[in-house]
Amino acid sequence: MSRTLRAAILLLFLASCGGGNFSAPRHMDDACSVIQQRPQYLAAMKATQRKWGVPISVQMAVLYQESKFIGNARTPHQYALGVIPMGRQSSAYGYAQALDSTWDDYRKEQNRMGARRDNIRDATDFMGWYIDGTTQRLGLSKGDAENQYLAYHEGRNGFSNKSYKSKGWLIDVASRVGTRASMYHTQLATCLR
Repeated sequence: MSRTLRAAILLLFLASCGGGNFSAPRHMDDACSVIQQRPQYLAAMKATQRKWGVPISVQMAVLYQESKFIGNARTPHQYALGVIPMGRQSSAYGYAQALDSTWDDYRKEQNRMGARRDNIRDATDFMGWYIDGTTQRLGLSKGDAENQYLAYHEGRNGFSNKSYKSKGWLIDVASRVGTRASMYHTQLATCLR
């Protein structure tokens, strides 16, 4: 085999391993369309529902809000004086927009040191773990997408201290998450039989 052919094969192999499909699915207002386009999402969310008891519709609504189903989503950059880059708004990354510290807690507690935030199975498992912990600590129903989202966004202590009360925009976002979870629940009833 010639050196050029070996180099071309190696290049193609490396290219096929990298990146991944991090684009958003089309028709994100249609849960059935999303899972038809990305069956791996449904498999991951079903596994999370079995393990943690978090409804698929709630998982989907939070994923939509946090990342629009984009695996390598990051928070925007911050700029001083409008032009000097100061880093990102937070360390949130991936499908579930998990912060570094919370992700590390999850990986240690669940003994999943190889888990990645840009892997849908790992991201939904993280979400299930977090929501389950919120239910245990705060007594919120796993199906209460609106309040679970507030606790997810603000952290459990923030939710307990009602830090969201001074953030009208966040209350609106959480309401939309709740509405989207209800919409997804209705839609999924037609395509998950």
